[in-house]
Amino acid sequence: MLVSEQEILELKDFIFQLNSIHNAVVIVEGKRDTNALRKLGYDGKILEFHKFSGMIDFVDSVAKFERLIILFDRDKKGRTLTGKTIQLLQRRTKVDLTFKRKLRIITKGKIMFVEQLVSYESYFA
Repeated sequence: MLVSEQEILELKDFIFQLNSIHNAVVIVEGKRDTNALRKLGYDGKILEFHKFSGMIDFVDSVAKFERLIILFDRDKKGRTLTGKTIQLLQRRTKVDLTFKRKLRIITKGKIMFVEQLVSYESYFA
């Protein structure tokens, strides 16, 4: 994968911005997504959707957080999960999709799945 210097700088800034937000939790689909974010240096709280027993359990558990940063994948399943999460939580807590959009812009659409961020790990050493 061809990676520009600008992309690396913007991705490092993306992780810095994520780390600087307090009172928020990042929501991803699974363990590989968590691992990818950790390898790039994210040290905040991450919850994995697949650890919950369904959408209702998930929604009830995460509604207590002040701000949810949704980083579901950009495939059909991820878009569906994002839509349902927004629909069920919009009046209960703040759902933040800005980081999901930033990630798409920074990687110029190359990254469809959060777990693919591990391909940038060598640039973060």
